[in-house]
Amino acid sequence: MTEFWLISAPGEKTCQQTWDKMMAATTRPNVLSTNHKFSIPDLKVGTLDVLVGLSDELAKLDSFVEGVVKKVAQYMADVLEDSRDKVQENLLANGVDLVTYITRFQWDMAKYPIKQSLKNISEIVSKQVTQIDNDLKSRASAYNNLKGNLQNLERKNAGSLLTRSLADIVKKDDFVLDSEYLITLLVVVPKTSYPEWQKVYETLAEMVVPRSSNLLFEDHDSGLFSVTLFRKAMDDFKHKARENKFTVREFQYNEEEMKADKEEMTRLSTDKKKQFGPLVRWLKVNFSEAFIAWIHIKALRVFVESVLSANRCATVPRYWLSLLRYYPLFIRLSLETQYLICKRDLFE
Repeated sequence: MTEFWLISAPGEKTCQQTWDKMMAATTRPNVLSTNHKFSIPDLKVGTLDVLVGLSDELAKLDSFVEGVVKKVAQYMADVLEDSRDKVQENLLANGVDLVTYITRFQWDMAKYPIKQSLKNISEIVSKQVTQIDNDLKSRASAYNNLKGNLQNLERKNAGSLLTRSLADIVKKDDFVLDSEYLITLLVVVPKTSYPEWQKVYETLAEMVVPRSSNLLFEDHDSGLFSVTLFRKAMDDFKHKARENKFTVREFQYNEEEMKADKEEMTRLSTDKKKQFGPLVRWLKVNFSEAFIAWIHIKALRVFVESVLSANRCATVPRYWLSLLRYYPLFIRLSLETQYLICKRDLFE
């Protein structure tokens, strides 16, 4: 993960002198960071009382916007599921990767007019990101419900023969239907017990129809057998089957219900595919919007803290830059040494 520090340096006579001093502190004699100029326009300063209050508000807003950015990114990863390797290519800001956006940052005058007060700009960001957060909750809830319902149906058709749905395994011809006296049961038999089943199933109860058992389906461990018997012998058969470690599955063949389940799965699968594309596009667009808003809040915070710091230190910050830090301790020591007079304001 690439980590940046956004640094405000006390101004020298010219911006270039300020930059050169910062470069000297962080790249000579050892390269401690890669530095980039970070341009902030002339924003309305306002009174110190307003700035002090705004400083706390911006800290809270910074944390909130960061949280929304992370939630959108995480949900993008959740939605892409098996294509998580594509997450990074969808997490862009203004169509470029995040590092490029940060290192080439330009204030968005259209979204955040600098003629507005700092408080108004922060309120614009707050309203924008709150709307993204609310929309994310709504869209995520709808998609998660759809996905959850589909997964529940898929789980019914997966797993072992002891638990999975049998609707897609059996067919009408496997059963004796609409008989007053006869019933067809479905029995799960371990593969190792196939010979035993064939040997004893006709004797597990009275009135089992001879040679009525057929293997309908098998997985790695077991097979699903049908067997036909008289209804009044059903309870006794189930009891004896259990004693022999054969499992009778409770199942009633209902063609309409089975058809409805298949149609429901098809509908849910189709709806999920329909929602997937628009949802990914929405996440991509709104991640970009939230991330851009977040960096503007970072810029506002540095601006406000710099003005407050300048007031306390009797200096004027003239230059802004991003620091890609490699060795945090050494960068901190170097900057504190270079800007000793205001180190308290720089790092606390």
